[in-house]
Amino acid sequence: MKLILTQEVDGLGAAGDVVEVKDGYGRNYLVPRGVAVRWTRGGQKQVDQIKSARSSRAVRDTDHAKQVKSALEQGTVDVKVRAGEGGRLFGAVTVTDIAEAISGVTGEKIDKRTIVVTNPIKSLGAHQVAVRLHDDVDASVSLNVIPS
Repeated sequence: MKLILTQEVDGLGAAGDVVEVKDGYGRNYLVPRGVAVRWTRGGQKQVDQIKSARSSRAVRDTDHAKQVKSALEQGTVDVKVRAGEGGRLFGAVTVTDIAEAISGVTGEKIDKRTIVVTNPIKSLGAHQVAVRLHDDVDASVSLNVIPS
């Protein structure tokens, strides 16, 4: 099945890419979630528009992404969560919590889908997460999880 991605999908491609996937994956997962649309000849015009918009944004935002990266990597970001006895958390620190804390520090709105947490954060203390600010710019952020 040939599809046009409307959003970035990890391991598959970015918005505007034309991809070939198995029928079930496309029909049951990608299309119902609005992440992709079926490829048509008329849809190819959409692909060209999405790619031109993405490339114009990329040129403008690379320098800005590098500035945000330097601001994030200079210090630590405090994330306040509910914790019980012995520093054990009630649940885990979510990417939404991390995005809100980062936005509070930098003043920039960070999309939660760009935050990569390798292991779930379920304890107080220092942790590392990666933030994909741009296609070419990744930042490593030091988190300090503290009780609220």
